[in-house]
Amino acid sequence: MPASSELQFPPATSIDEEPPFEGVPPFESWGRYPAYGATVIPLHWQGDFPRAIDGVHHGALAVGMGRSYGDVCLLKDGTLLQTTSMNRLLGFDAATGLLTAETGITLAQILDFAVPRGFFLPVTPGTKYVTLGGAIANDIHGKNHHSAGTFGNHVTQFELVRSDGTRMHCSPTQNPDYFEATIGGMGLTGVMTWAQVRLKPIVSRMVDFQGIQFHGIDEFLDLTQQAEHIEYTVSWVDVTSTGKNFCRGIFMQGDHSQVPAPLKPSAKPKLVFPVELPGFALNKLSVSAFNALYFNKQMKKRATALQDYEPFFYPLDAVLHWNRMYGKRGLLQFQYVIPWEHAREGTVAILTEVAKSGLASFLAVLKAFGNVRSPGMMSFPKPGITLALDFPIKPEKSFALFDRLAEMTREFGGRLYPAKDARMTAPQFQAFYPQWERFARYKDPALTSSFWERVISGGMK
Repeated sequence: MPASSELQFPPATSIDEEPPFEGVPPFESWGRYPAYGATVIPLHWQGDFPRAIDGVHHGALAVGMGRSYGDVCLLKDGTLLQTTSMNRLLGFDAATGLLTAETGITLAQILDFAVPRGFFLPVTPGTKYVTLGGAIANDIHGKNHHSAGTFGNHVTQFELVRSDGTRMHCSPTQNPDYFEATIGGMGLTGVMTWAQVRLKPIVSRMVDFQGIQFHGIDEFLDLTQQAEHIEYTVSWVDVTSTGKNFCRGIFMQGDHSQVPAPLKPSAKPKLVFPVELPGFALNKLSVSAFNALYFNKQMKKRATALQDYEPFFYPLDAVLHWNRMYGKRGLLQFQYVIPWEHAREGTVAILTEVAKSGLASFLAVLKAFGNVRSPGMMSFPKPGITLALDFPIKPEKSFALFDRLAEMTREFGGRLYPAKDARMTAPQFQAFYPQWERFARYKDPALTSSFWERVISGGMK
């Protein structure tokens, strides 16, 4: 922990935990595929890590809420070190917005503390139920990448504990190589015990929101260019429609309201997705019907509203266990970024391939990444277009489609996001991330994951 001369810490505060991911064997990622058995050991304090892996023969991996979609948070037959009990708030400086906390704290818990004090996360993904450590390890991005970069851009320092007991204070100036390798390092360089992140000030829970209908990739690109001064932008896109409705969608943009309003913590979610839907429920017909309703629910081409930050940033968090709607087999998520020189043609080609496949993505998100460079060695974003798709698993179709889309991504000079992946091959990963060999020099020898074993050795652990 930093010396008291650098930071003044109030007494450690325990923050009530949001509903945890049920990490019982087999430990599941949010996509619920693949599902592997593992020994789950909770970490309760900062010195637990080296002792917890004594005698471990199949490797270990620190995990948080299990919100990664594929196997980056899994370790077949290994030991998972669950960090969610390490959730203490260690320090906060209201003058600078610097918050220091143990890395098992969730973004939801940080928001419960920060929002009433007039602060918000500098970058947030589409769910707040991820841990601080997971946000750093996957170098998450959000709707403001074009203006703020990734989460790692706002991390100032952290402690990294290695399996041999070495404790490393990492920042851009102290152990900068491990700082760079750990941000986006998929939890493989060691266990982060605490981290410091710079929050941003707000005066209201509200967001000045606009939703704009568009038809086609060119309208999307025009809106993206016009919204360069807007802090948050993202688009929902209909991947089932063809012909004149091909690549239609809704471009959503917003800024934090500058009109002061009460800053209260969010209410706890009350809705729970009650059952696992049968595998046939999400099909091209049902998703096409939903997409048509969703596109046309906005009566005007442009709609303006003052919207609370919860539905703007976290619409799916309102329903706990929403992944159950994909059925027992789970879902596959596919997210690429293709650089600008091939972004338009690559996106059109991939959307065409998806429409031709007969499979339907219920949640399809299209966005532009900006030029803000992450400090992370293995960070996913780069300037261009990113598209995220998810599909219910239909083994006879889904796997072949994902394999084709991954190869198309490589042909267009793009790459896939490890935190969303369950299918990437070793040759694909090593082409997408040619810096992996440099990164491997900083990997902790006791830590691994099913993802790492798959993309480096080419086989499952």
